[in-house]
Amino acid sequence: MKYRRLGSTKVSAIGLGAMPLSIEHRPDEDRAVATVHAALDAGITLIDTADSYYWHAGERGHNELLVARALSRYGGDTSHVLVATKGGRGRSGDGGWTVNGAPAHLKAAAEASLARLGGEVIGLYQLHKPDPDVPWAESVGALRELFEAGTIRFAGISNVTTDQIHEAHAILGDALVSVQNQYSPAVRDAEPTLELSTRLGLAFLPWSPLGGISRSALDGPSGSTSAGTPFHRIAAERGVSVQRVALAWLLSRSPAVIPIPGSGRPASIQDSAGATEIELKPAELAELSSAGARPRG
Repeated sequence: MKYRRLGSTKVSAIGLGAMPLSIEHRPDEDRAVATVHAALDAGITLIDTADSYYWHAGERGHNELLVARALSRYGGDTSHVLVATKGGRGRSGDGGWTVNGAPAHLKAAAEASLARLGGEVIGLYQLHKPDPDVPWAESVGALRELFEAGTIRFAGISNVTTDQIHEAHAILGDALVSVQNQYSPAVRDAEPTLELSTRLGLAFLPWSPLGGISRSALDGPSGSTSAGTPFHRIAAERGVSVQRVALAWLLSRSPAVIPIPGSGRPASIQDSAGATEIELKPAELAELSSAGARPRG
């Protein structure tokens, strides 16, 4: 496994997106725990979760509790594993998602997440999504208060614009270490935020990094899985999975990129971890980078 910087620490260049272990069509707990353990066995030291990763009403924190149980049951040392969680979103119980960026809510949510995850501090706490009804500076200010109180070690922001990154950086300073936006072979409109993150020294965590290669866990039933792309052709030539090629391409975009592919099976995260072993040739990178991307929405 190769490593990349996240704030003042380093984490595996591929993380585990734990969301599929708790939302719709989630696996049973034994397979979910086995998936986390397979990630750890593969050298992954970054696990991404959120208090809103659950399926049914009344299950807030399901994924955080699952990750905590999986780590406690692992036979090896997990002290070097950084668990990144998020606050500011919820679920209505009917498949919908809600947003709440009120400072009081974020501070209470962080304390609840810390209790579920255990330990003395949350490794990385991310504001899940800007709330259109709450001034951005107020939501980010809550992260600053959590950092100063010692509740969180690092702060991150998600689903943001370049202007919001600038404003958050001004408020949080060195406490801000990451940006998590949607970015994949198919959805590339986050390029400006990736470039800005790189310039500011922030880790960039693409969510749904396999978009256009395999269906995202957030895609609806109408979502499709592409085939016959340059990613598929190069994967076939190399004798590896197309997912591994897609993640290797993402890693090549910037040293700030740390993909967090969602996985619901041990084999899938083990395969994803192998992306760090692939060195794409300049001609391959040029072809993959010029491959058509669909606009988001």
